[in-house]
Amino acid sequence: MDSSIAIEARSLSIGYPGRNGRRRTVVHPSLDLTLFRGEVTALLGRNGAGKSTLLRTLCGLQRPLGGEILIESRPLADYRAGELSARVGVVLTERTQAGGISVYDLVSLGRYPHTGFFGTLGEKDHAIVREAMDAVGIAGKAEKSVAELSDGERQKAFIAKVLAQECPIILLDEPTAFLDVTSRIETMATLRHLAHTQDKAVLLSTHDLDTALQLADRLWLQPACTEEEAAGLRPAAPLICGTPETLIEDGSLAGFFGTEAIRFDPESRRLVV
Repeated sequence: MDSSIAIEARSLSIGYPGRNGRRRTVVHPSLDLTLFRGEVTALLGRNGAGKSTLLRTLCGLQRPLGGEILIESRPLADYRAGELSARVGVVLTERTQAGGISVYDLVSLGRYPHTGFFGTLGEKDHAIVREAMDAVGIAGKAEKSVAELSDGERQKAFIAKVLAQECPIILLDEPTAFLDVTSRIETMATLRHLAHTQDKAVLLSTHDLDTALQLADRLWLQPACTEEEAAGLRPAAPLICGTPETLIEDGSLAGFFGTEAIRFDPESRRLVV
């Protein structure tokens, strides 16, 4: 068993059940991928490529159409809900109705896998909650209602919640979507620090290519699956995995993002018109 592997998927097919027993595949019908501990992996792809669907499938919120997912070398299907929540933390883009609870109480919910049946917080739990809020820069909002927060502040609160969960695997869907430039870089740097210093596996989807190239250890480039590819009428493009440097040097980034109007410039590491 390789202890550095957090999630492994083999021959994975993701999508949705369709009518009359048909299935709608949204990504390559046979994905092979490996998520490593101690790294930040950025999942990049155009809108509609199935990034959110892949994240939801990897964390057990959506059933795969086929293939196998292993969490720390154990089949995902073998985990009970409580066990899985202690191993995998998730921040999705769906707006969650947090009601009128305070930011502190929201972040405290991240401790539920560790607090037993009654959910009572001890001194250690309170310390971890405060550290999580400090890490994302919302300690000063602890007593505010979640409803009073801006979109960016609310996003930080949910990231703090998953940090308080203290799980070795963190999956985030567009975690910097509502943040300004400074906050995006700070959030990515925080996630990178956690991955490197606490041996966590961090997988996040993003459209922010610049920040991903600067701070991610590994990139997953996810092409959209066409109807012809999903039906098996033509070969589907696989998920492309590698370090930013490798994917720049071998031309994968240029081929993935390049269009007639836009190209990827390897020297500046930016998309240019």
